[in-house]
Amino acid sequence: MAERGVTELNENVVVLKRVTKVTKGGRNFKISAWVVVGDGQGRVGIGHGKAQETPEAIQKATRKARKNLVSVPILNGTLPHEVIGREGASKILLKPAAPGTGIIASQPVRAILEAAGYTDALTKSLGSNNSINMLKATLNGLLKLKNPDKVAKVRGVPLKTILRRYGRERKVLEDQVSEEQNRPEQESQENA
Repeated sequence: MAERGVTELNENVVVLKRVTKVTKGGRNFKISAWVVVGDGQGRVGIGHGKAQETPEAIQKATRKARKNLVSVPILNGTLPHEVIGREGASKILLKPAAPGTGIIASQPVRAILEAAGYTDALTKSLGSNNSINMLKATLNGLLKLKNPDKVAKVRGVPLKTILRRYGRERKVLEDQVSEEQNRPEQESQENA
């Protein structure tokens, strides 16, 4: 069932639990599912579904997650800057990480970051670690992220100034210097 305009999406069931409603006639059991969906290129969404059977609940949650896809900025495989996401009593600190660090996070937070396409990130839960609220807090944090290119354009300053603010300028300058140093070596090898 391929939808129009949607690339291949990765689905991940994060929370799956049995919930009960007590009525006059007894207890009604249902399955509650939370699913994270993402394309690994900056688009991610979460969805919730409830049904009598597990597969139906997962299908409902996946459908809602696909409808709720949002775009988030990715800068060199990590977050552009630090941010705190909040939902209920949960607070999640999301920090950029150096290349090769990986995603250091709890299971619900990791699911969202991987689905969005981040490869390196540091996280810390500062409040309640209720899985559902952590999911929502992480998504809220990602929605607060700003793209450095857009910020530079709006402020009318060079991108270098914005990257310096977030400690990224040094890395960019190091890459440029190493490229310039490698050029003379390559040219001398070609001439020999």
